[in-house]
Amino acid sequence: MPRTSKAKAKKPRNKKKAKRRFSRFSYRELILLIIGFCLPFTLYIFYVDRHVVEQFEGKRFSLPARVYARPLELYEGKYLTTNQLKFELNLLNYDKLAQANNEGSYSQSGNQFSLYTRPFIFWDGEQATKNITFRISNNKITQLRDENTNAELSLVRLDPIKIGGIYPNKGEDRELVRLDQVPDHLINALIAVEDKRFYQHHGVDPKAVLRAITTLFSGKRIQGGSTITQQLVKNFFLTQERTISRKLKEMVMALLLELHYEKNDILETYLNEVYFGQDKNRAIHGFGLASQFYFSRPIEHLEIHQSALLIGLLKGPAYYNPRRHPERAKKRRNLVINALADQDYISKQQAIYEKKQNIAVSKLPDTGQSLYPAFLELVIKQLKRDYRESDLRSEGLRIFTTLDPYQQKISEEAIVLRLNQLEKDRNLPSGHLQAATIVANILDGEIKAVVGGRDTNFQGFNRALDASRQIGSLIKPVIYLTALNQEDEYNLATPIDDSPFTWSENGIEDWQPQNYDKKFHGEVPLWLALAKSYNVAAARLGTQLGVKKIIKMAHRLGVHKELSPYASSLLGTMELTPYEVTQLYHTIANGGFRTPLRAIREVTTIEGEPLSRYQIQTEPAVSNEANYLLIRALQEVVNRGTGSSVKNYIGDSLNAAGKTGTTDNLRDSWFAGFTGDKVAVVWLGNDDNKSIQLTGASGAMTIWGKIIQNLSSQALSIPQPNSVKYAAVDNDTGFLAVRNCSNTFELPFNESSLPSDGNYCSAKTSGKIKSWFKRIFGKR
Repeated sequence: MPRTSKAKAKKPRNKKKAKRRFSRFSYRELILLIIGFCLPFTLYIFYVDRHVVEQFEGKRFSLPARVYARPLELYEGKYLTTNQLKFELNLLNYDKLAQANNEGSYSQSGNQFSLYTRPFIFWDGEQATKNITFRISNNKITQLRDENTNAELSLVRLDPIKIGGIYPNKGEDRELVRLDQVPDHLINALIAVEDKRFYQHHGVDPKAVLRAITTLFSGKRIQGGSTITQQLVKNFFLTQERTISRKLKEMVMALLLELHYEKNDILETYLNEVYFGQDKNRAIHGFGLASQFYFSRPIEHLEIHQSALLIGLLKGPAYYNPRRHPERAKKRRNLVINALADQDYISKQQAIYEKKQNIAVSKLPDTGQSLYPAFLELVIKQLKRDYRESDLRSEGLRIFTTLDPYQQKISEEAIVLRLNQLEKDRNLPSGHLQAATIVANILDGEIKAVVGGRDTNFQGFNRALDASRQIGSLIKPVIYLTALNQEDEYNLATPIDDSPFTWSENGIEDWQPQNYDKKFHGEVPLWLALAKSYNVAAARLGTQLGVKKIIKMAHRLGVHKELSPYASSLLGTMELTPYEVTQLYHTIANGGFRTPLRAIREVTTIEGEPLSRYQIQTEPAVSNEANYLLIRALQEVVNRGTGSSVKNYIGDSLNAAGKTGTTDNLRDSWFAGFTGDKVAVVWLGNDDNKSIQLTGASGAMTIWGKIIQNLSSQALSIPQPNSVKYAAVDNDTGFLAVRNCSNTFELPFNESSLPSDGNYCSAKTSGKIKSWFKRIFGKR
């Protein structure tokens, strides 16, 4: 018993001691456990917080470079047809109204136009919106005035047409908007549908979290509960996976984001971030771009039902796509409108009115794949000489190019029309032929149109820039210019021998050029040999001058690539692209002054600050006199030579100059020509290099003629050098005529080599011509 009693007395003491020991151990360990748990979590919070701040404070968006066509300039006396004006206004999505009373609208009464222009920041400053009137009389602008003040205006520029972009690697595109640009009804609709308590919570809405937890424990997928801040975090920092860990991280980051930034900062960033669907290879992000993409209007001009549609799209841009599923989109839009009414943002009557509005989205703008892929490729190539590709894809640069959308349209239509007709006339399968063209201004070297193939919207092989093809007789003007540049030895009437010719060269087979007509023509004057494109005469002259001299002249005219030094190059076996040929002929058309072709005018930052000016760079390539004589000879190509049928398209008034080009077995058809203000080159052929059975005159020249026929062009009138004088040339022989001859026309000559009048007409003394020219001109 005592033992038992003693035992019973000890038991509580031991228990109390054990309890005290356990308590001391538990509190200490508990504190350590708490510290051990909190420290990593605290460090994690600091890490996440730093990450959130750095990302949010840094470059928030990768903004693509935006590429614009040249702006349409309006001024007194400008040549402009009504069709051209309407074409450009349509591209700019100007609304035709009974009265132009808001930005981006116009009205017409006969030949009187009223335009309400949009504001735009150009490279030289901002142009405010203007309400203007003008008339188009005889295809020229007259009476350009400010409609509000009736003051005369010297110049008005329309906002330029956006022709494409250089997008980030993910293809994201957006137009940044400030919060004060966004209509109140859009903000109200967003909050009403996406986050009713946005201005009350601190990044996470407890009620929404409870709702999400309830769905989790009910066995359903995690859904709901995301505030606007959480949605921004998910889009901005995280992936789209649906896991508990990702959701917890999202909540932590949302709380931290609201700890550092004002609600309006978060809301503005959200408005510019959210996704609105896909436009081919371009992802539409932000309300600013979505407004343009779906309604072709700036966000400031959205109506309530339009804002409601955009809010509705956030739930599923593909599922509610108004272009593919208009009824589905309308139903979703009406739910948003009802939410606005239920939360007293609009009245019930206003909601009824808005829900009656049709889903009137604009025609899908084909800007995900540029309307002008061939031209855009040239722009990017020229930009990469001066800018890093990463900057082009992220810094929001604004690129102002030289593209004339109307000239591009005319060029594209001419190619498609003529290729279809040529295939039909020759019973060729559809799509058998391909073509490319470049049109440029002579004065400044600005490229106005680039067509890379008959499928003008295809982003593939760009024949205008990348198709190196044999150029045939297009090289002959280089040969004759080389000769004329030696003014003491050659002029337009110098006899050139077009008799059988063999060229021998060590290591290669003898070369015996033939004329296209399979005939030889004896001695012919230089200008006629060029006009008729006699192969043998050109080959003989070229070998006499030296192939290296011809190649050197081609380089002086603007060809940069290495050229083959073989004699066969004299008849066009050398390969050039249409772009390279355009550069060569532009130098000739520009009076012998080499001006690099350019597709870019200006580059600015997104705020409009100028970065680069692509100024005109010009340097002389050949003597003014020699170039003048060559142009006159090239005019004779069109007047009475291989290019004469082009006048069926353009008539006589333009005094155009040009040259046909045809390669062996009729594989390539070329025409390069110019008027007073435009130079254009056309290539026509097959990608597989098989024969197309078309000469330069029957193929490419018909496309060139169609292009120039439908564009406004100035007549070719070249300033005559002081040392150049005109003399009569006999129509029958092409050689200089002597006193009292009839049936003549005039050609220019250097004054130092102009012969004195004789006593006989050359037409009556054809047997004496050879000795007479030898006596007068001496060495040939």
